[in-house]
Amino acid sequence: MIFKVLYQSGADEAPVREETKSMYVEAESVREVRLKLAERDYNIEHVQELSENHLNYEKKSENFEVEKL
Repeated sequence: MIFKVLYQSGADEAPVREETKSMYVEAESVREVRLKLAERDYNIEHVQELSENHLNYEKKSENFEVEKL
Protein backbone atom coordinates (compact mmCIF):
# COMPACT_ATOMS: atom_id res chain seq x y z
CA MET A 1 0.00 0.00 0.00
CA ILE A 2 1.07 3.56 -0.60
CA PHE A 3 0.54 6.18 2.09
CA LYS A 4 0.70 9.96 1.80
CA VAL A 5 2.41 11.57 4.78
CA LEU A 6 1.90 15.25 5.60
CA TYR A 7 4.60 16.61 7.88
CA GLN A 8 6.63 19.56 9.12
CA SER A 9 10.43 19.42 8.86
CA GLY A 10 11.09 20.04 12.55
CA ALA A 11 9.36 18.14 15.34
CA ASP A 12 9.72 21.11 17.68
CA GLU A 13 7.91 23.55 15.36
CA ALA A 14 4.22 24.37 15.43
CA PRO A 15 2.42 23.22 12.28
CA VAL A 16 2.04 25.97 9.67
CA ARG A 17 -0.04 25.11 6.62
CA GLU A 18 2.27 26.91 4.20
CA GLU A 19 5.24 24.87 5.38
CA THR A 20 3.56 21.46 5.32
CA LYS A 21 5.38 18.99 3.10
CA SER A 22 4.26 15.64 1.76
CA MET A 23 5.90 12.35 0.91
CA TYR A 24 4.72 8.96 -0.25
CA VAL A 25 5.73 5.81 1.58
CA GLU A 26 5.11 2.15 0.82
CA ALA A 27 4.12 0.16 3.90
CA GLU A 28 1.57 -2.32 5.23
CA SER A 29 -0.02 0.00 7.83
CA VAL A 30 -0.04 3.52 9.27
CA ARG A 31 1.92 2.20 12.23
CA GLU A 32 4.65 0.84 9.94
CA VAL A 33 4.89 4.24 8.22
CA ARG A 34 5.33 5.97 11.57
CA LEU A 35 7.95 3.40 12.66
CA LYS A 36 9.90 3.87 9.43
CA LEU A 37 9.91 7.65 9.91
CA ALA A 38 10.62 7.60 13.66
CA GLU A 39 14.36 8.29 13.16
CA ARG A 40 13.67 11.48 11.22
CA ASP A 41 13.00 14.72 13.07
CA TYR A 42 9.53 15.23 11.55
CA ASN A 43 6.30 16.50 13.04
CA ILE A 44 3.92 14.10 11.28
CA GLU A 45 0.52 15.72 10.92
CA HIS A 46 -1.38 13.03 9.02
CA VAL A 47 -0.84 9.64 7.36
CA GLN A 48 -3.39 8.70 4.71
CA GLU A 49 -3.73 5.40 2.88
CA LEU A 50 -4.28 6.15 -0.79
CA SER A 51 -7.07 4.41 -2.66
CA GLU A 52 -6.32 3.27 -6.20
CA ASN A 53 -8.09 6.29 -7.71
CA HIS A 54 -6.35 8.72 -5.37
CA LEU A 55 -2.98 7.09 -6.07
CA ASN A 56 -3.52 7.42 -9.82
CA TYR A 57 -4.33 11.10 -9.32
CA GLU A 58 -1.21 11.67 -7.20
CA LYS A 59 0.97 9.92 -9.80
CA LYS A 60 0.10 12.69 -12.26
CA SER A 61 1.91 15.21 -10.05
CA GLU A 62 5.48 16.07 -11.03
CA ASN A 63 6.46 15.75 -7.34
CA PHE A 64 5.25 12.14 -6.99
CA GLU A 65 8.01 9.84 -5.77
CA VAL A 66 7.73 6.95 -3.34
CA GLU A 67 10.34 7.20 -0.56
CA LYS A 68 12.70 4.26 -0.23
CA LEU A 69 12.90 3.53 3.52
